[in-house]
Amino acid sequence: MLADRTPAGPAAPPLLRPADDPGAGADPGLSAADIDRGLARLDPLTVRPRTSSRVLCVVFGLLLLAAAAGVWWLGVRTVDGQSYDDMVYTYLPDMLPGWMAPAIGVFAVSLVVEVVAALLAVGALASAVARRRWWLIGQAAAFGLLCLAVSRLKYVLPRPFLVYTESNAVNSAPSGHTILAAAAGMALLLTVPRVGRAIVAVLGAAFAFLVAVSVIDAHWHRTTDVVMALLLTGGLALLALAFTRTSGMDAPGGRASSPAVQIVGTVMVTGGVMASLYAAYLIWQIQPGLELSAEWARSGACASTVALTAGVTLLVFGLVLAMRQITAAPLSRAGLVGAPPAPPHR
Repeated sequence: MLADRTPAGPAAPPLLRPADDPGAGADPGLSAADIDRGLARLDPLTVRPRTSSRVLCVVFGLLLLAAAAGVWWLGVRTVDGQSYDDMVYTYLPDMLPGWMAPAIGVFAVSLVVEVVAALLAVGALASAVARRRWWLIGQAAAFGLLCLAVSRLKYVLPRPFLVYTESNAVNSAPSGHTILAAAAGMALLLTVPRVGRAIVAVLGAAFAFLVAVSVIDAHWHRTTDVVMALLLTGGLALLALAFTRTSGMDAPGGRASSPAVQIVGTVMVTGGVMASLYAAYLIWQIQPGLELSAEWARSGACASTVALTAGVTLLVFGLVLAMRQITAAPLSRAGLVGAPPAPPHR
């Protein structure tokens, strides 16, 4: 009889036995919250990404924002920068290859850009709701508000008169349409599950690139405006990813590495760096003819703009793709988040 009596005390929270399979072998009386707490005790990567991943997001994000500031300074605050922008603004429509004309013409219509961006944003919201990623909805909303705020910089940042230009000094950097297009694509990239991330990154980059080139071709903006817009949007997306929490991550049972993300992300980042370096080389070659608006420099200026816009677009979407994967699906050493520890060796 005495053996049946135990001292009263607070009930201990249920724990998962190390050998239990969290999906099937756990006590059927445990709730989902109990299972999550048990997994978190075994592997903290169930509740937040690795610290190293968050640090990488912050570092890359700040680098992109610093690059945006540098592009603005060179393009707006220097004589060569204003001369370069104006040369491209004037001659790009005549220099673009014919096969690009149909796509550029479509996205030169403001309503088309706004409708496509709205569809991408609705898709992002629907994806997050369907996956029950409530924290991710907040992340995407904060990212969108920040992008809206930085798009207003063109009304605040000064554009000094250094040389006479053909372009409209009122519509300055950054380009609002380019921010809208890039932000919509990145919002969808942030919210889709692993299987869709690579293709969304490619499609989002294509949309942002076509919009960026179209606003230059339509004489809405200059090269500096669109490149700055792309860098700002990518930097803000990466900073948003640094604040990823549990319900903004993939479900523990569905986390895995992705060959598609690895391949596409590597190709995009590498291609972006190479295209940007090629554009910088072209600009360096034509620099002596910028202030004089030399005829021999025009084709090089236009070619460098297309290469630079493509390169920066690939780079920012490639970085966001890679960082989204490692913040959404951090893996333990065993390759599974929440995997039980191995039994001791006898």
